[in-house]
Amino acid sequence: MNKNKNTNGFNMIFDLEDFSIASLQDEIAVDELCSRLLRIFYEDLTSRQAIAADEAGMKARGADYFLRDYVISDRRLNIFEVTAQEITAFAGNWYIMKNLEPNIKELAAILDGVESFYRFCLTAETIGEERFRELAEACARTAYYHQRIENFWAITGDGYFLWNAACPMKK
Repeated sequence: MNKNKNTNGFNMIFDLEDFSIASLQDEIAVDELCSRLLRIFYEDLTSRQAIAADEAGMKARGADYFLRDYVISDRRLNIFEVTAQEITAFAGNWYIMKNLEPNIKELAAILDGVESFYRFCLTAETIGEERFRELAEACARTAYYHQRIENFWAITGDGYFLWNAACPMKK
């Protein structure tokens, strides 16, 4: 990746390795870096892409939830090394388990923000086209995630174990 290319400004400010997490201190620092990056993402949406502030805010909030609560805090991953499998595990398991009333409308809005964030990263050349396509495809699987939510609500008895095995979280 070319850290000196200034397509949207952020790759001039951040070293992608600064988003790696090996300790609690790293996690705290990465969370702050991610907050700063998300503000740049929001500014890019509103200024360069001319997206209305409320829509840009929804996209940034969706990306924020996925990146800071799941990728950084729970998975302790570098946000630029996320795979399609991580998005599927988030949307098909983690989100459902961590929310009192998981629903596809909210999840679809989150995934829209995630897709937009990684498109922003593609523009900045911090991820490649193939990775972006894989991430975007994982974000677009809303019918699958909707079925996962419906199946979750239908769990009875020991059904949780089968439900969980169909889309497991990996550590």
